[in-house]
Amino acid sequence: MTDLHWLPVIPDWRQGLKALPENVAAAWDKATFLANARLNFVLTNALDEMVRRTLPTGPETLSTKKVRLAVLGSSTLTHLLPAIRVAGLRRGIWVETYENDYGQYLQELSDPDSALHAFKPTAILLALDAYHLTAGVTAALDAEGADAALEEMQSHLRETWKLARDTFRCPIIQQAVLPVHLTLLGNNEHRLPGSRAHFVARLNQAIRTMAEEDGVDILAVDERAARDGIGKWHDAGLWHRSKQEVAPTAGPMYGDLVGRWLAAKQGRSFKCLVMDLDNTLWGGVIGDDGLEGIALGQGSPLGEAYVAFQDYARELSRRGVILAVCSKNDEANALEPFEKHPDMVLKRGDIASFVANWSNKADNIRAIAAELNIGIDSLVFIDDNPFERNLVRQELPMVAVPEVSDDPTGYPVALADAGYFEGLAITDEDRERTSQYQGNKAREALKASVTDLPAYLRGLEMQLIWKRFDKIGLQRITQLINKSNQFNLTTRRYTEDDVIAVMADPDAFGLQLRLTDRFGDNGIIAIIIGRLQENKDLLIDTWLMSCRVLGRQVEPTTLNLIAQEAHKLGAKRLIGEYIPTKKNGMVKDHYAKLGFVVLETGPEGGNRAMLDLASFTPADTFIHVVEG
Repeated sequence: MTDLHWLPVIPDWRQGLKALPENVAAAWDKATFLANARLNFVLTNALDEMVRRTLPTGPETLSTKKVRLAVLGSSTLTHLLPAIRVAGLRRGIWVETYENDYGQYLQELSDPDSALHAFKPTAILLALDAYHLTAGVTAALDAEGADAALEEMQSHLRETWKLARDTFRCPIIQQAVLPVHLTLLGNNEHRLPGSRAHFVARLNQAIRTMAEEDGVDILAVDERAARDGIGKWHDAGLWHRSKQEVAPTAGPMYGDLVGRWLAAKQGRSFKCLVMDLDNTLWGGVIGDDGLEGIALGQGSPLGEAYVAFQDYARELSRRGVILAVCSKNDEANALEPFEKHPDMVLKRGDIASFVANWSNKADNIRAIAAELNIGIDSLVFIDDNPFERNLVRQELPMVAVPEVSDDPTGYPVALADAGYFEGLAITDEDRERTSQYQGNKAREALKASVTDLPAYLRGLEMQLIWKRFDKIGLQRITQLINKSNQFNLTTRRYTEDDVIAVMADPDAFGLQLRLTDRFGDNGIIAIIIGRLQENKDLLIDTWLMSCRVLGRQVEPTTLNLIAQEAHKLGAKRLIGEYIPTKKNGMVKDHYAKLGFVVLETGPEGGNRAMLDLASFTPADTFIHVVEG
């Protein structure tokens, strides 16, 4: 299925395209709405053409970072660029694209006067076709010759990655090799050393191993083609006529694979799966059919399908996706299967937020986001009822709502194919996310049981464990820098290479802060980057924190640490910046509240503030600080 089947069909879509508003901001919002429809290759190109005509440089203000993506390859790629741009639009990201002259990817990378260098990409997609990568591989090769060819191609790719990274210092994604070659031996093709088909399989495995070692991401078109069938992705006739390795009909899916990677790089992947109950997690209506009457478990195809969906949801939870329930039900009835049904895969403890009442689902979803302290735009809502899906789409267009039928076998497929929860790496904290939210509930219970805030804070028995940036925490540090939006003073985004550069800079420091208390480990909750300036000011380049620890004196305790480390570098003053975005308004007065003097304010609400370290007195808090 190379069509975007999880997206809804929008009635009168073409009329909506023709009526794109003249106002830039309104046109962007309408175009984003139109991009979130089930588009084929023709409609994708039509939308891209209209957007580029109406918004030639994109909107002036965005909550996301604009991307300059260089698509470098050895075949014709022009027909894929509109789908990549529309996939970015689907996620609120403005993407400018560049394609090298045919086959000239290495030459343009090497030439400082090339158009590629003038483009200055902020991300690079290396899309090399299977014919190019298997040149010189023939059935006449013996095992030794095939191994030598594989090693040579691995070296070529690694040299290309290094050249791209050293030149542009930006993220790189390597397209896996499409399995377009026909077999010569058949079922036991692996026994023919020089088989191009087998060589591609070996090369894909080698690419993944190298990419893991070199910090390169993978565009898994080979796995997608295995799901859809290679005939949906590659047309030999088009290859011979126009050197298009990826068929135009697969363009929208190809673009979406790239778009979800770009979104993940900006921390734009969704965080929470909100699930309906009746006819979504089990068959039937629990309030009418009772515990014995719902379809769930072994013995019926329908019951097994619901079990499979629950199992998929639990696996998502184990890799860090938050699970929530939003159901029109009496709470006692809704809880009964979780507590008593022997075939329930999901248990109450797997659910971070459980909302079952008779209010409308849009309001309940707002309540879930508030309870979890995450943005509404980080929620995915799945429901078998088309009325409820359309209501949420209308009331909360920022919530992702996959289009599903009443057949539960399609629920995990829709979630997987949509790539809502695209991830780049998994950390221990991702795996512990559900327990962290359960700990938050225990903290709230303690807060409600005490009569004053100091007693609550003292009762938490908090410990702030801090240390400098290190290789062990590199993935998590980079992940937080690129996904934190609300409590983020500057919203600067950095790659792993940028973080490593901070670690190596004698005039800078990077701090990672972990908060524990009597209810558990909150994980890494803050990232600080300070840079010493020539005038001995310490610029707080980055200050971001998890919103779930607000109100616990973490902010002044963190300032104590910043001042301590700034003194070690010989700083005389701290300079804090607030750069406004659509999402970080909550920290507009952050520095003023901590005693900084505001030096200047910008026309869009930003500000720059100063704290004299000579007169600074560390705050006394209920948090015990230790160096990890």
